[in-house]
Amino acid sequence: MISGLNDFKTVFFIGIAGTGMSALAQYLSGTNKNVSGSDRYFQPGLPNETRDKLEAMGIECFFQDGSGINEKTDLVIVSTAVEDTVPEVLKAKQLNIPILKRSELLALITKSKKTIAIGGTSGKSTTSAMLFDILQDAGKDPGIISGAGLISIIEEGKIGNAKVGQGEWLVIEADESDGSIVQYHPDYGVLLNIDKDHKDIDELMEIFTTFRNNSEQFAVNRSHSLSAKLSKDEKIDFSLDASISAGYVASEFVQNGLEISFKINGTSFKLNTLGKHNMENALAASSVANQLGVDLYMCSKSLGKYKGIYRRHQILGKKHGTWLIDDYAHNPIKCAMSIKACQPIAPKVVAWFQPHGYGPTRFLRDDFVSEIAQVLRPDDEIWMSEIFYAGGTTTKNISAADLINDLKAKGKNAYFVEDRNDFLVNAKPHLTENCVLLLMGARDPSLEKFASSVWEQL
Repeated sequence: MISGLNDFKTVFFIGIAGTGMSALAQYLSGTNKNVSGSDRYFQPGLPNETRDKLEAMGIECFFQDGSGINEKTDLVIVSTAVEDTVPEVLKAKQLNIPILKRSELLALITKSKKTIAIGGTSGKSTTSAMLFDILQDAGKDPGIISGAGLISIIEEGKIGNAKVGQGEWLVIEADESDGSIVQYHPDYGVLLNIDKDHKDIDELMEIFTTFRNNSEQFAVNRSHSLSAKLSKDEKIDFSLDASISAGYVASEFVQNGLEISFKINGTSFKLNTLGKHNMENALAASSVANQLGVDLYMCSKSLGKYKGIYRRHQILGKKHGTWLIDDYAHNPIKCAMSIKACQPIAPKVVAWFQPHGYGPTRFLRDDFVSEIAQVLRPDDEIWMSEIFYAGGTTTKNISAADLINDLKAKGKNAYFVEDRNDFLVNAKPHLTENCVLLLMGARDPSLEKFASSVWEQL
């Protein structure tokens, strides 16, 4: 029976290349556990950056063929994408090795530290990274388990989504998409927002209510009407609207090109990032840090050096008058916010989006069309390539072309190019001497390489 981190020493991860899994693997390795894992992307003889970085940390990696598990393995961790027919699962069952899901392991880890859990349908990774940076600069030596790589940690040659701190606090990104957020009992819970994403609003409200009830302290974004309903303590809540009473209020937002500035409770902030949503993320992070004893001036000073996170409005550069920006946006609100954040940079934004999953795209079709149509300016354009299919059983009765046709019907500049490798050659005539080319998408591990190829060909 595995009930705590002291109940095992040797652990094996199935699907270790996934963002959530690699973070937990690195964290356990940092606590002196014997960690190894496999992934279907670890093809023999083929290069893999994630495998290289894991092995550099002493985490042995295997192809998904069962060879990595033996009698010395105390525990096996599976991601939600791993099916019971995978060789490692079959072998673990044959050897009677306990199997836990990723979220169950994270729940065990949170019991070993004072935990701050960041929840909400948008902004979790960025807020977690900002809070981690602030607490680290304040000398609190926190740990972090995130859904995205922090550039500051990536620059150390690591994947960037996990770090074991020696201090008492651990910052985690709490995921609602698989319902795992209800398993955590954090010392400090944060709710950024609630928008339709993988689930309907009623189901999300139920999940986040449980998150609220499980949190010792709980801060919400009171300027978001749904999250405001779950407020526990107005004094530690935060808001973007001065007319809404909250302990922390952001105001005077200005975006000047690739820089934003604002004030929190009268203290000036300036960040090298994009969009009003990042003021919201900085507000949430600073409010928590301030409650933990970090003054707002220190928060401002720390965030002034914030380097961002992987594929969150990651600026790849400017070429021939075009800024190329890569972003993880993948739900309707995130896509709209991503486009809007790029608009102050140039008079024209050419946005490309690859939806992921036929079920999610079908579920969110009307929302994608409505949110994107609302934010596009007359000269802006939206392009889409076909839906990313990760495998499994599904009904392929929708296409990204359907969303594009819906947007065209609303009078928007919308274009479908089925194969994303044909995108740039088709879009190049649409690029001006002063514009932004924005790439959006998630879940597909090859999107980073795609962005690099677009940069090379731009």
